Amino acid sequence: MAFVIQSRFPRTVRRVRRFSNSLDSLGKHAVFYAQTIGSIPRALIYYRTETIRLIAEISMGTGALAVIGGTVVIVGFLTLFTGGTIAVQGYSSLGNIGVEALTGFFAAFINVRIAAPVISGIGLAATIGAGSTAQLGAMRVAEEIDALESMAIRPVPYLVGTRVLAGMIAIVPLYALAVICSFIASRFATVVIYGQSAGVYDHYFSTFLIPSDILWSFAQAIFMALAVMMIHTYYGYNAAGGPVGVGIAVGNAVRASLVAVVTVTLLISLAIYGTSGNFHLSG
Repeated sequence: MAFVIQSRFPRTVRRVRRFSNSLDSLGKHAVFYAQTIGSIPRALIYYRTETIRLIAEISMGTGALAVIGGTVVIVGFLTLFTGGTIAVQGYSSLGNIGVEALTGFFAAFINVRIAAPVISGIGLAATIGAGSTAQLGAMRVAEEIDALESMAIRPVPYLVGTRVLAGMIAIVPLYALAVICSFIASRFATVVIYGQSAGVYDHYFSTFLIPSDILWSFAQAIFMALAVMMIHTYYGYNAAGGPVGVGIAVGNAVRASLVAVVTVTLLISLAIYGTSGNFHLSG
């Protein structure tokens, strides 16, 4: 009967199989993420030394990456140039309608709500996330994870929970550096390069910089770190197919985490600011 259906409706059968495989993959993701979140308290209690080591590795990097300062320098430079680009575009665009004095408002508004979180998430996925996927994938194909299980060590708390916890802890100072760099770059480009009065820029910047936006921005960065680390550890933990499979897992994880970064930004922005943007410009 199954053979008859498959021979008569091959496209339908293929679509059903793809849909079934997608549901199966989604279920595996959900189970792994639930296990990961549940393993974080155990990682914090029993694997504190490993967590501290991973925080240092995530922040400053290892090997050749440590020479340039690791993720700290990468995220700092990304947000530094992003802040400068925002100032350049904002000054030019606002200057077309004669209100270039509002560049300080533009920097305070865009950097905190959009630019710094998204750029930090991208930097996190490209450095910490990809590294975690490669490490766990190499351990999987070398059967080191199976060796941990044979020694009665739970691999999810020890390998995954510690990395997710370290990423969420490390993102706080990293994101603080990112926000500061974006602010400095925006002010430098506006005041030094374009010659706008420092007093005018500082007035509009401080007027429209809402402290609660900064706190929500940090919360957004932490959620991004959680999503990025869980996605990358999943693909690394379940890598297969030797070194080629590890490379494929890294590519799949980076693509998925980039989608997760912009999705988290969209959902949190809608939840916090709604359709009005929680902002009023009047004068």
